[in-house]
Amino acid sequence: MRWTPGGTSGDIEDRRGDSGGGFGGMHVGIGGVILLAILSLVFHRNFLALLGGGSASSGAAVQTDPARDQREDPEVKFVSFVLDDAQKTWTDILAQKNIPYHHAKLVLFRDSIDSACGMAQAASGPFYCPEDEKVYIDLGFYDELKDRFGAPGQFAQAYVLAHEIGHHIQKTLGIEQKVHQAMQSNPGQGNPLSVRLELQADCFAGVWGHSTAQRNILEAGDVDQGLNAAAAVGDDRLQRESSGTV
Repeated sequence: MRWTPGGTSGDIEDRRGDSGGGFGGMHVGIGGVILLAILSLVFHRNFLALLGGGSASSGAAVQTDPARDQREDPEVKFVSFVLDDAQKTWTDILAQKNIPYHHAKLVLFRDSIDSACGMAQAASGPFYCPEDEKVYIDLGFYDELKDRFGAPGQFAQAYVLAHEIGHHIQKTLGIEQKVHQAMQSNPGQGNPLSVRLELQADCFAGVWGHSTAQRNILEAGDVDQGLNAAAAVGDDRLQRESSGTV
């Protein structure tokens, strides 16, 4: 990709030095976990958060890692570029339909994080939380993207973020809310509807990708990188590998 490094985006929250909180909350057996997962799907509320402790702000602070911060600094600049470029693209697209666009925030974290959608582990991959309109990512995921999933390259990294912004577009347009209402009225269609949401987020990522191609930001091989990333790190695959379920 052809891009010029700049500063850190104003839409980034760096919480890499915070504790993600513990699991000192409610203790339930496996049957209870399954029940909470079903309730989360049906009622579009993360009841699994009940298993966690307090909020991230209530956890004890952890030591930062200056060496790792320095290694990740180029990645922070890169995700800043992608985030700002994608959100500007969508601002312009939606303005043509007189639809206001409110920027999503990107939260950088390490290992685990307590979001408005509940507790999450880095192993589950980047995710978007519609409750607080924030995208969450552990930058160490990009190493896994290259080494574990065989999807190297900057456009592969950019695709992952653009996909999560795609979920924010779904929230902005009211699509996400309608889908979850449909899930509540017909729980048996939960999985097919979830798959459709993911595919549409891929499509929205492609809208941004097309915009970068028109502006000569893409280079030879970038599209293949994005396709590899889409195949390797779909949200369903990451959730299955981290928890055994989707």
